Amino acid sequence: MTLTPPGRYDFLPRFYRLSAVSMLSNMMVPLAGLVDTAFLGHLADIRHLAGVVLASILFDYLYRVLKFLRSSTNAITAQAVGKNDQQAVLLAGLRSGLVALGIGLVILLLQYPLQKVGFAILSGASEVEASGSEYFYGRIWGAPAVLLNFVLFGWFLGREMNWVVLLMSLLGNGSNVVLDYLMIFKWGWASAGAGIATAVSQYLALLVGLIAIAFSIDWDKLRYVIGNLFDRAALRETVALKGNILIRFLVLISTYAIFTNLSSTMGTTTLAQNGLLLQIALLSQFTIQGVGMTTQTLIGNFKSKGVNDQLIPVLILSVLTALPIALGFAGATILFPEQVFGLLTNHADVNASAASYTLWLLPLLELTAVAFMFEGYFIGLKKGETLRNAVLIAFGVGFVPLAAIAWHLHSNHILWLSLVSYMLLLAIVLGWQLPATLRQASSKEAVQTALEPNS
Repeated sequence: MTLTPPGRYDFLPRFYRLSAVSMLSNMMVPLAGLVDTAFLGHLADIRHLAGVVLASILFDYLYRVLKFLRSSTNAITAQAVGKNDQQAVLLAGLRSGLVALGIGLVILLLQYPLQKVGFAILSGASEVEASGSEYFYGRIWGAPAVLLNFVLFGWFLGREMNWVVLLMSLLGNGSNVVLDYLMIFKWGWASAGAGIATAVSQYLALLVGLIAIAFSIDWDKLRYVIGNLFDRAALRETVALKGNILIRFLVLISTYAIFTNLSSTMGTTTLAQNGLLLQIALLSQFTIQGVGMTTQTLIGNFKSKGVNDQLIPVLILSVLTALPIALGFAGATILFPEQVFGLLTNHADVNASAASYTLWLLPLLELTAVAFMFEGYFIGLKKGETLRNAVLIAFGVGFVPLAAIAWHLHSNHILWLSLVSYMLLLAIVLGWQLPATLRQASSKEAVQTALEPNS
């Protein structure tokens, strides 16, 4: 086993076919946020835009943290498909679906204390918090659908049923645009309308996924596997993987939440301008994560089949694919800030101040591309503990010290440097762990060869 890729990349068409669909589906959440931002940014009162930026911190915790459901479901399903274990494929979806539904219902039951505690922690003017609360209470009702969609995306992508994920994404994003127009402009519901529109669009996407399930599974086999749904050993392994990936998402979203909250301490204009830049950054990152999802799928599939010589080629291809995507998002914003920000808001003062920070997107997004591909590699191998340790180091050593300095000096540039430092350290730590996975794969191959009978 070496770092030199083989001469032929037989998986190349498969990789780009999966990546295209994964990127489209993964853009569903940030596109919803961009649509909300674009409609609200053209209202006369900027408090609606600032309120949604502030409220989005809570949804970053509630939704983006819980995207571990998607990543873990994808990794488990891909390995089950690689082993041609149809029972394990069904169980991967069922177990994750039950967890997602349970968490979604708990969120609905606790929505009032979640809102009160969340806005008590966050900083913002009273009128901004009032607008953010309206958005929160409108969007929160989509929680069960959002979490179930995470599971379905991971499950369908693990089975390489690209067309289902594409349909779910197109309907979800398309309906959100139409509903935003109706509820914000036509009916004048402002931030509350933006939240309700996003929630309804998630249920429409879920409906497509449920219909696809009904036509794609063997119902007789489903009745048989339900009896194994609560197998203790399998549940322990599932919970361990999901728990470590949950920590990864929690740390990442905590980083961005702290960044946004520190932005709010520097004034409403700084909060709004950083919010606009983060919308661009998050759109890029979600797109890149689509490539990372494909990396998880293929790494898990090849690993379960014992095709270990394809692991590094998949990783190399994913990095080479993600880097130009990140460069495109950063470059467009740096070169054409007025046009990009003009799509999101017509407040000239916010656009002008945001343009002075666009250069930070280049190192941030390029380092994110590398770090996220490494994360996809380790998730595909189900090395959740390695990922957990890496994000904790990046947060504690790379982000927190610089964020504290930025708060103390009231410096927005140092605040952006703290995000760049987080991604840089994450990429370094994961890259350092890469040779260990190759040695482990080589050891397993040697053991398997020794156990094979002589021909």
